[in-house]
Amino acid sequence: MTILVLVAVFVGASMQRITGMGLALVAAPFLVLLLGPIDGIVLVNACAILTAGLILPRVIRHISWRRYAVLASFALLGIVPGAVVVQQVPGAWLQISIGLLLATALTVSVTLRRASLRDSPGVRAVAGAASGFMNATAGLGGPAVSMYAMATHWSQRGFAATMQPYFITISGASLVAKLVFGGAEPPQLTLLTWLLIAAACTAGLLLGELLARVIEPNIARRMLVVIAYVGAAGTIVRGFSQL
Repeated sequence: MTILVLVAVFVGASMQRITGMGLALVAAPFLVLLLGPIDGIVLVNACAILTAGLILPRVIRHISWRRYAVLASFALLGIVPGAVVVQQVPGAWLQISIGLLLATALTVSVTLRRASLRDSPGVRAVAGAASGFMNATAGLGGPAVSMYAMATHWSQRGFAATMQPYFITISGASLVAKLVFGGAEPPQLTLLTWLLIAAACTAGLLLGELLARVIEPNIARRMLVVIAYVGAAGTIVRGFSQL
């Protein structure tokens, strides 16, 4: 089981470096299956903070701090109603609904990819709030902001860089909420396993660093869309499996 956990973290970390997001989308379904819904998502949050923190110094000069400030602020606000909804709506149906809505929104975004949405604080606020809500309800904070990036034609380099402090913020908030207010506990893993997970994150980032130098931005954007679809499908499947 430990090897499967390490593989999931390694692949997720490499995708995080190439596209700016992907660790949670790629690793979460497998970690939830291997460790359970609570331990799996807690581990994803911890790995997301570590991975984004390691990437941050490499991309800091490309970060759009204004976009980050609006997106992150409203994402934190979106986490609040998301936490309330989780308590009121059965988790399985909630995940199925979110997965279907996400797949539909992605399809619309891809279909209308030539159309432009004027970037504004209001658009950023909606994207951030939706991201926070989805992060709290299904552990998927990335797809909403990726759709915003596609609709506003945000450059892949700027998007990938800005997502690192963004994911540190929302993953940190989610982790604190689960451990402090939600009564969750850190996964009961050995020290060696934790060290191996950290090493897998680092190795995945190194591979992603190499690949990011040769992969064209348009290819990275297509990978981003594919990863988002995988996240939507995984959420739907996870929801049906809990019925």
